[in-house]
Amino acid sequence: MRLTRKRLCSFLIALYCLFSLYAAYHVFFGRRRQAPAGSPRGLRKGAVAPALERRGREQFTLESEEWNPWEGDEKNEQQYRFKTSLQVLNKSTKGKIDLSVQIWGKAAIGLYLWEHIFEGLLDPSDVTAQWREGKSIVGRTQYSFITGPAVIPGYFSVDVNNVVLILNGREKAKIFYATQWLLYAQNLVQIQKLQHLAVVLLGNEHCNNEWINPFLKRNGGFVELLFIIYDSPWINDVDVFQWPLGVATYRNFPVVEASWSMLHDERPYLCNFLGTIYENSSRQALMNILKKDGNDKLCWVSAREHWQPQETNESLKNYQDALLQSDLTLCPVGVNTECYRIYEACSYGSIPVVEDVMTAGSCGNTSVHHSAPLQLLKSMGAPFIFIKNWKELPAVLEKEKTIILQEKIERRKMLLQWYQHFKAELKMKFSNILESSFLMKNKS
Repeated sequence: MRLTRKRLCSFLIALYCLFSLYAAYHVFFGRRRQAPAGSPRGLRKGAVAPALERRGREQFTLESEEWNPWEGDEKNEQQYRFKTSLQVLNKSTKGKIDLSVQIWGKAAIGLYLWEHIFEGLLDPSDVTAQWREGKSIVGRTQYSFITGPAVIPGYFSVDVNNVVLILNGREKAKIFYATQWLLYAQNLVQIQKLQHLAVVLLGNEHCNNEWINPFLKRNGGFVELLFIIYDSPWINDVDVFQWPLGVATYRNFPVVEASWSMLHDERPYLCNFLGTIYENSSRQALMNILKKDGNDKLCWVSAREHWQPQETNESLKNYQDALLQSDLTLCPVGVNTECYRIYEACSYGSIPVVEDVMTAGSCGNTSVHHSAPLQLLKSMGAPFIFIKNWKELPAVLEKEKTIILQEKIERRKMLLQWYQHFKAELKMKFSNILESSFLMKNKS
């Protein structure tokens, strides 16, 4: 009887060992034998990736042109590792938020900061809503963002100690409105409802921003940090920093992510320019040069005599199509060298051809910054074509005609990757500056 029990136990133990070995084999070696769940060849040349709607964003999937037979398995493994490391990171950082900051978006450039650079969402997604808000965590900081016509001084509760105020100071009427917000914030600081304040300012295109000087902390005011658009001579990377103009969010230019066709398709136009032609401007010279050599027939050109502040759905689509179907986007100077068109071209992988000259006014400081204008873009290695005079354009276009599609694909990849990196770097830099300034002053 005992012998029978011993045999039975031995049999069960042997069976268990065999099962364990079988399971281990499948865990460590079986995965490579499985067929990939989805072939990356599902998107062939000429096929457009389906748009993924996400709160008004135009989202696409960027596929690799090189097919790897193990790609399906490798992607699964990478995703698994990424999720695992993310879970570990979340556990390690849980409860370690050192700073809470609320952003009051009272200028359209606030949407570029929040939706394009921070990649944050807003609720509701309707751009006409009276009140919109969102949340995001960057580094050790938790951000909340509010915007909309209902965000009015004194008509919403302030339950934060740290605020970033986004303002428009481009012209006299905007400055008056911005000043009211600063006076409201000053009162909150005085009654100790606010502890720290930073400002992101759409500056004047001639860099005449003296009106905000008295509010800066270094001049006895309360604004500790200023992020300013355009090449202001005030920029010192200590308490005044340069910020990008970005895309025209006030015209509802969307967040755009790359598609297979955006990268790989032949584009029918050498270049594009859709904009206002000012009398006796370099834009007028540009149009004359295009017509003289007949290149206006090879480019998507649509000129108008008067500036239009608003876009219709039709004109916005027309402009986006021009960017998507052109290898180059011509970016002549306006009142300032920096323009929305530069960033909008980057969004669609169309190389900006930038007129690299200083405009009239107080911007730049060539005795210190030899790369002026567009110091921020140049310092971050923007892969643009910079020209000093539109007389150089015919040679640029002649060279463009000789470039094969594969070279253009690589160039588009480089531009799109650079632009993504540019925005990610700005996000981290912005957050690091706030953390080092606000947290250090808290400790002191």
